[in-house]
Amino acid sequence: MKVLVTGATGFLGSHLVPHLLWSGHEVFPLTRSERSAAELRRLGTTPVIADLEDDDPIVLPKVDAVIHAAACFRFAGRRGPYFKANVDGTAALLSASREAGAKRFVHVSAAGVIMDNQGSPTRGANESARLHTDSFSGYVASKARSEELVLAADRLGFRTIALRPPALWGPGDKFSAELPKALEKGRFAFIDRGDYPFSTCHVENLIEAIECALAHGEGGQAYFVADRETETFREFVSMIATAQGASVEGVRSIPYRVAFQIGRAMEIFARLMGKTDDPPLSRSLVRMIGREFTVDDSAARRVLRYVGKVDRATGSKQYSFA
Repeated sequence: MKVLVTGATGFLGSHLVPHLLWSGHEVFPLTRSERSAAELRRLGTTPVIADLEDDDPIVLPKVDAVIHAAACFRFAGRRGPYFKANVDGTAALLSASREAGAKRFVHVSAAGVIMDNQGSPTRGANESARLHTDSFSGYVASKARSEELVLAADRLGFRTIALRPPALWGPGDKFSAELPKALEKGRFAFIDRGDYPFSTCHVENLIEAIECALAHGEGGQAYFVADRETETFREFVSMIATAQGASVEGVRSIPYRVAFQIGRAMEIFARLMGKTDDPPLSRSLVRMIGREFTVDDSAARRVLRYVGKVDRATGSKQYSFA
C-alpha cells in the first residue's frame, strides 16, 4: 500500500515509519525541510516536501492511504499557532488527500479532547463523551476541532477514522527522557500524590491501532485506544523512573487547585517576559496529568480488532535499549 505519513520525524513517526516499511508498505513521509527529507530517504522512503501551514494548496503524489500524525503539541502559548497547524493544516491535508486518490485517512487525535475545563475526573469514558472545542487549552480545543473536520469528511470512497490515545509513551518520548533529570534536580512533583487511575498508550500499541484502522472500522468514527493495564499515575511514573535507574521516593505532592494556579501564574510570567518555550508548569499540563483519567477502548477492540499487544512490563524493558 502507498501510505503518506505526516509527523514522520516526531516521536510517533520515528517508530511508525520503520514499522510501515518493515510491513511492506511504500511510505511517503511529508516533511518541511530538505535536511529531514535526506534522512528519510536513507530509511528507504520517498519524502514529499510540503508545509501544511502554507496558504498555497498542497499537492501530494497518488497514494492509497494517509496517516495524519503531525500536530502542534505544547502546553502553553497563544491559541493561533495551535489552530493554524492542527485545524487549518488538517483541513488542507484532507483536501489534498482526496485529490491524491487516498481511500483511507487515519487521524491521530488525542484522548484529551474530552477533558473539560473544570478538572473533573474521567472514569471509563467512551466515544459518547462530548468534545471540548471550547477548552482553555489551545491544544485540546484545536485537536477536538480537527477531529470534527476529519470525521465530517468521511464519504463513500474516502474512509476517515480518528484514533484517541491517552498519554503516549515509549523509548524516546519527551516525558520519559526528561524524567530522570527532573527527579534528580527536584523539579518534578506529583499532583494529589498521583494516586488516581490513569490510562496510557504505548507507542507500539498505537501503531497496532493505526494498522487496524487502515484495514477495518466504520468511517466517520473515533476510537479510544489504550494499554490493557490501568494503574495509578504514580505507579506509571514510578515504572518509567525505575526503568531508567531513577526513583520517585520522597517526591513532593501539590494539591490540584494549587498546581493549577501556579501553572496560570507561570504562563502569565512567561508571556510578560516574551518567552517562547513552555513554562515548567501550565494549566494544560496540570489538567492533562493531574486528575483521574481512564477510557474504555472496547469499541476499538471490537470493531478495529485492536489488541494492545505491548503490556507495561514489556514496554518498560525497552528503555534499557533506548
